[in-house]
Amino acid sequence: MNELDLRVAELAREMLVTSLLLAGPVLIVGLIVGVGVSIFQALTSVQEQTLSLVPKMLAVLGVALLLLVPALGLLRDYTLRVFGQLLSFGLS
Repeated sequence: MNELDLRVAELAREMLVTSLLLAGPVLIVGLIVGVGVSIFQALTSVQEQTLSLVPKMLAVLGVALLLLVPALGLLRDYTLRVFGQLLSFGLS
């Protein structure tokens, strides 16, 4: 592999890591709240559809708002690295 291929592979790896860092906490919270609500519904025999949807929505929204500033900073840093690499590729 030449140097250009290695840089492209590194950018792709950074993209995957960045997307995991952005989506991971929100998905994990949604999973935990969903399992908790499902256990509650199984124990109490309450099968209300909104009971499973509303807590998950609120939890995911809360985590997304809580992590908004760090996520935007992470995206900004990644974007600056990508644009810096584009300039070094000669693709500007």
